[in-house]
Amino acid sequence: MSFWTYILRLSNGIYYTGHTDDLDRRIAEHQSGAIRGYTHDKRPVELMWADEFPTRAEALEAELRVKSWSRAKKEALIRGDWGEVSWAAIPPSERAARASTVRPSASLGRVPRLRSGRTESVVVSSSPSPIPPPPPVRVERSRDTPPSEAEAIGAAENGHPPPPAIILVRPQLGENIGKAARAMLNFGLTDLRLVAPRDGWPNPSAGPAASGADVVLERARVFGSVADAVADCAHVYATTVRKRGLVMPVVSPEDAGREIHGNDGPSAILFGAERSGLETDEVALAGKIVTVPVNPDFRSLNLAQAVILVAYEWSKFIPRGDEGHVALAVPTEGGIEEPRAPQAHLEGLINQLFDALAAADYFHPPDRTQATKHTIRTILTKAPWSTREIQAVRGIVRALAEPRRR
Repeated sequence: MSFWTYILRLSNGIYYTGHTDDLDRRIAEHQSGAIRGYTHDKRPVELMWADEFPTRAEALEAELRVKSWSRAKKEALIRGDWGEVSWAAIPPSERAARASTVRPSASLGRVPRLRSGRTESVVVSSSPSPIPPPPPVRVERSRDTPPSEAEAIGAAENGHPPPPAIILVRPQLGENIGKAARAMLNFGLTDLRLVAPRDGWPNPSAGPAASGADVVLERARVFGSVADAVADCAHVYATTVRKRGLVMPVVSPEDAGREIHGNDGPSAILFGAERSGLETDEVALAGKIVTVPVNPDFRSLNLAQAVILVAYEWSKFIPRGDEGHVALAVPTEGGIEEPRAPQAHLEGLINQLFDALAAADYFHPPDRTQATKHTIRTILTKAPWSTREIQAVRGIVRALAEPRRR
């Protein structure tokens, strides 16, 4: 089975990035409006680029990477200009210093060609000798490159901070690490950092508990101390229910999520060990404490629950149409809604019901018949009936009025 990462250009000019296991079907759904998400009101859409991957995890990783890119970098990818893609990956502050060097040639690349809604890659070159195509997006960053660094570059180009790093301090069980990774990926977070995990890393118990969030576990990095884990972060938040004698601002997960989107640099959120939480010295490395409002008589959240609460609150403040973050959607969103039935169909149901009720001598006393019919009509016209639903109810009325002989 194949999986695809794709870029659409919407009617307002914005580039939308997603992934799917059926490219033709997904593009058709975007085009028809069957997906009632961000693209629904921005049709028609145009498929600009797509690449095929053997696993969903790789397709999702490519989606997350491309979403963090600037518009110029995405357009270079669409053109197949890999020299420009590489140039756009250089931090703006370093480009002037490299301006004297030869800029990579843009004479070859993977050029999207649209055929029946599909994107195919072809190699074009100004050189007569065959040159192999450049690598696809999924291998542009090596596994040795910290994900936060690459994401921070793309986020800086887009003018917003990268998603926060989730730092688990002295986690005890591999299962809890896996569950935390699962919680993170549900809300588009992939930068997982582990400080001195008790059972070492990697941990074979983490994979099954992650339920498919393998991309988070594969990217996870291990540090010897909290100070090392937060060294590249400008804003650090510590989750704890106890201030431990420290005079520090205390914010809710909602307030922290809102702040992180407005911060001027990378952020990190610390979570302590399952049994004891964060130590005082570790909390002191943070600028603010995050506390979840809970029952004062029972303050007990497990690690994954704490992570998912904070991740969800952060995700609520992702701006609509923000190309730098994963587009979140309600799981049932995108279902095809049935069209509303014509009024004539509803009138047929109402009249059939009135006839059945009259035959059963329901309208009594007679002088209240019209008022009763008005009440019944009001009840039935409140719901946005589809033709299928009306047919089902008419069948019920018919069965009650004319029971079958057995």
